[in-house]
Amino acid sequence: MNTTEKSPGDTKNLSEQAHERIRRDILNGELFPGEKLQIEAISDRYGIGSAPIREALNRLSSEGLVERKSQRGFFVAEISMTALEDLVKTRIWLETLALRESILHYDEAWEEKLVLAYHRLARTHRRLPTEAGRDLSEEWELRHKEFHLLLLDRCGSNWLLDFCSTMMDEAVRYRNLSMNLHPSALRRQGAAAEHEALLGAVVDRDADRACRLLEDHYRTTLEGLRGVVGKNASNAPKP
Repeated sequence: MNTTEKSPGDTKNLSEQAHERIRRDILNGELFPGEKLQIEAISDRYGIGSAPIREALNRLSSEGLVERKSQRGFFVAEISMTALEDLVKTRIWLETLALRESILHYDEAWEEKLVLAYHRLARTHRRLPTEAGRDLSEEWELRHKEFHLLLLDRCGSNWLLDFCSTMMDEAVRYRNLSMNLHPSALRRQGAAAEHEALLGAVVDRDADRACRLLEDHYRTTLEGLRGVVGKNASNAPKP
């Protein structure tokens, strides 16, 4: 037996690593919409063999972040203003439903987790995703998602939570692409106050106000991205 041969467990572990790293670079806007993901080039980029890379790309294709085109290979999924509007509309539908259900099942343990998540987010400075600020920007994104998912945490449906989490990741991709290519285009100075207001409405158990604030929060971000998304698509490298 060849001692250098990788076991199935090793291959799976490498596939997980490849999936996480490619996914992170797509969400961070470092791999552009429409960019061709050549197996050999991606393998060299991450120092991972071609078989785990192919497995990871197939998985990302099923998640919608990568497109597999017949006879042409793998490409980073395209973006468009129409798709973003659809994403925001669907997020509002499902997240307000989940938020209402969570408030119905309000308890002190949930409140404590929400307050802690909000304070962690508020203490984390958001910086533009330049090379010098990348780590801090990623920390803000983690805190931001933690807070928003906790708002929905008591909805009682893991299916709904998983779908909302996936949509949150796709929204992150749009924001990061916009800021990477147009750093001055989106500076959400009011986001911190919006988070604080959301927390206050939930703590008051005012479902109508909380849902209205959540919808306004997403629509404000959408308007900030309007017009920028098309520029991002046109400036992205073409295959």
